[in-house]
Amino acid sequence: MFQQGAIPYLVVLGVIIAITLLFRLRAALIRQEKNPVIQIGNGQTIGRREEQDDYFSTATSSHGTIAVLADGISGLANGRLASTLAVTTFIREFTKLDNPKHTSLFFSRAASLANSEILQALRGSRGGTTLVAGVIVEDKLYWGAVGDSIITVFRNGEFIPINQKDIYESVLEARFLSGEITKDEALEHPQKKQLINYLGYESFQNIEIGREPFPLEKGDKVILCSDGVYDTLTEMELEQILFQNIAAHDAADQIIEAVESKQKANQDNATILILEKGW
Repeated sequence: MFQQGAIPYLVVLGVIIAITLLFRLRAALIRQEKNPVIQIGNGQTIGRREEQDDYFSTATSSHGTIAVLADGISGLANGRLASTLAVTTFIREFTKLDNPKHTSLFFSRAASLANSEILQALRGSRGGTTLVAGVIVEDKLYWGAVGDSIITVFRNGEFIPINQKDIYESVLEARFLSGEITKDEALEHPQKKQLINYLGYESFQNIEIGREPFPLEKGDKVILCSDGVYDTLTEMELEQILFQNIAAHDAADQIIEAVESKQKANQDNATILILEKGW
């Protein structure tokens, strides 16, 4: 049994321990406020295709959080091989990044390596993939894109497009602006959605990279998705889901459910990634 005279000391000790725990809890909350956790949601459906050619991955290091999505070209063989190689190459090179100042250079280096590795694996066979990649460092989005998958930022109910699509439509637009073809000829061209640049392409050009990182604001949601999503759902349908105050993984689930509910006869593989800070 404790001596009665020790009780005051035990009370003081208990108060000291309680105060210490409160200070530690406050410090943890301050750290979390300064470096909010990135919430990641993802969803995917094979659609009506025989194979899932979309592939994606995310990773977090001391230099930020990366999300990569590749859409293997379904019309070609080896789409799955190409998308998997592209994503794993980007994740591998990101984990090697030794200085956040080199984040922009990382995209071009990873794209060049991925293209070489895909061509080597294909050994002359046809194949390829689109790719979008985003890296969130503090309040900035660094990004790279090739092909027709998209990165967009959902802010206050509106979409802010980040990348351009590497499709023949851009060539037709330039020909229209130069007066070479009419507007109707550009809009109705049967090959306007044909890819003109992708990974696994012998004539691969550079990956598109933002000259400056995109500044993110409180409440922004960074969206990466394949054409199986944006060709199926309208912007309004996506807005109605993303505008809800729900977790990123719940929003991703709802978007894929909405894609599947359309029951399109030729539904393509569809994948979405949503990144937002846990404010």
